[in-house]
Amino acid sequence: MEVIAAYFLDLMIGDPQGYPHPVRLMGKLISFLESSIRKIAKTARQQRVAGYFLCAIVVLTSYISGYFIIYIVKELNVYLGKILDILLIYTCLATNDLAKSAMRVYDPLKEDNLLEARKMLSFIVSRDTENLALGDIIRGTVETVAENISDGIIAPLFYAFIGGAPLVLAYKASSTLDSMVGYKNERYFDIGYASAKLDDILNFLPARITGLLIAASSFLLRYDYKNSFRILKRDRLKHESPNSAHGEAAIAGALNVELGGLNYYFGKPELKPKLGDGKETLRLDHIKDTVRIMYMTSFLGLILFFAFKTILTGGIYR
Repeated sequence: MEVIAAYFLDLMIGDPQGYPHPVRLMGKLISFLESSIRKIAKTARQQRVAGYFLCAIVVLTSYISGYFIIYIVKELNVYLGKILDILLIYTCLATNDLAKSAMRVYDPLKEDNLLEARKMLSFIVSRDTENLALGDIIRGTVETVAENISDGIIAPLFYAFIGGAPLVLAYKASSTLDSMVGYKNERYFDIGYASAKLDDILNFLPARITGLLIAASSFLLRYDYKNSFRILKRDRLKHESPNSAHGEAAIAGALNVELGGLNYYFGKPELKPKLGDGKETLRLDHIKDTVRIMYMTSFLGLILFFAFKTILTGGIYR
């Protein structure tokens, strides 16, 4: 029941502001440990080994601290413990925040304010946005929402239902590690190797569930669900990551658009695999369509995981 309460709290309020967010604390711990490791580990082999310790320390610290904080509070007052459990899970969900971020790009585009739209997009993507045309701004927004449905909503719900706040905090720690050190460039290839692999493992099932839920959502919302499933099946493994293309492929199929293509990162061009057939040209309303599908997908994920947990535990309150 705590997961359900956290889900609706996220829908109503969104990303919490004004108090120490667990992910921010994880980020500070990762930065501190990375800096310390680099002072000791100089060779590639040393950094590869140290990267395993970095990953283990951050993930285990997140799980253990969450477990014991909740345990202590529940010993003082069981209801306060449940409230804390809800709040911690809530901070790991991003349905509301994803929608708001997309609409912050949509609103200036509706007013033909490309400059403001590029600025808003720059807050949610790592690609260069300064010179993006209208179609590329829309594509960037749709791609970001589609990709983050899994790791921002479905995966946290999945792990929250399995192990409550401690396990979803451990998942977010892995996700944060991947976003900070899981790059395949010269600086992070070795030190971030373990973090990138753990993130791939933890997202394997949620990514695939997400793709199928997007196709189901497309059916309920009267988008092209058949094409969503077809493109998901065809294009889901086109990205280098084994998980990242599932959401984008399913969305591309549902909207009959083409995602991927040329992006620039720090001035350097990078050609991403193309997902979908592009029967329709990307237009402004596709941002709203993606947000609608995201909301429905999150709700279906909640129902699916709740149903499975109820069946496996033999009842809601056991």
